[in-house]
Amino acid sequence: MSAREITTPVTLCRPDGRLDPDAVGWTRRPLHDTSGIGRGRYGWGRTKRWEYWAVMTPTHVVSLTISDIDYAGVHELWVLDRATGAEVRTPTVVPFARGVRLPARLGEGPARAHARGLDLAIDEVPDGTRLRGRSARIELDVLAARPDGHECLGVVVPWSERLFQYTVKDVARPAQGWFVVDGVRRELPAGSSWAVLDHGRGRWPYRMRWHWGAGSGVHDGRVIGVQVGGRWTDGTGSTENALLVDGRLHKNDDELVWEHDPAEPLAPWRIHGPHADLAFTPTHDHATRTNMLLVAQEAHQCFGTYAGWMTDEHGTRVAFAGIDGWAEDVRNRW
Repeated sequence: MSAREITTPVTLCRPDGRLDPDAVGWTRRPLHDTSGIGRGRYGWGRTKRWEYWAVMTPTHVVSLTISDIDYAGVHELWVLDRATGAEVRTPTVVPFARGVRLPARLGEGPARAHARGLDLAIDEVPDGTRLRGRSARIELDVLAARPDGHECLGVVVPWSERLFQYTVKDVARPAQGWFVVDGVRRELPAGSSWAVLDHGRGRWPYRMRWHWGAGSGVHDGRVIGVQVGGRWTDGTGSTENALLVDGRLHKNDDELVWEHDPAEPLAPWRIHGPHADLAFTPTHDHATRTNMLLVAQEAHQCFGTYAGWMTDEHGTRVAFAGIDGWAEDVRNRW
């Protein structure tokens, strides 16, 4: 079945904080008002809100995270040197998310996180989104440009009327600017630097496992964006799969099959379905593991390249290769 495309503004939650059925569907631009998240008495600790941006260049990956997971703010500024595999991390956990500011709707207001040794800022500006961060070893100032007509995928995933997630995945945003690691400044190469957004607002089950894959690049003169996901959406009637071609979004309603070896995350991955067949070749595994009894995570975010095809809205196969990105396998108790 084809999921419903939403074309006019809608509220994510009813006044009591439960899911508004009219919000279930997908969009080409942010149309969901999520200001009602967290209302009601049910499930304190289940509300999760975040902005995650990753900027990928031929030589480096830089990411920043601002999040409020109800009982804590979990923030990070991170850099990967793709040639050496060296990582520089500044993770921070702030009790009860003190010092966090997140907008009620994507694009309507700044996002901020302030903690000891870490300052993060996300601002909408006329040409796109400005990303800034500073820690003891890292500093960045990047513009994720928004070309005219650029579309992104917004999806509501309904597990129940009390537990649900609104996500916006915005891929293939041209990036420009600079970052500094240990005093060495690097400019982002024009034409081969891409920013990707994961915007999340929802109320989550305690245990969840998900796959997410994203890619951005140019093939045969066309800007290609790859957005795929799985496991967490299975059986809900919603998917977060799409192909972006020169800024136009082509939604894929399939529940894709993810084939990979969790014990060997750097082995090849295959992601496929009736309207997509992707090969992902990883070169670096950003592995994280935490276990604080009630809260735990095991994550493998593998960086590499995509090749394969996805169909557009006319049913035509769009083939591509050499698209930089990542694929991840995450298990959470939160």
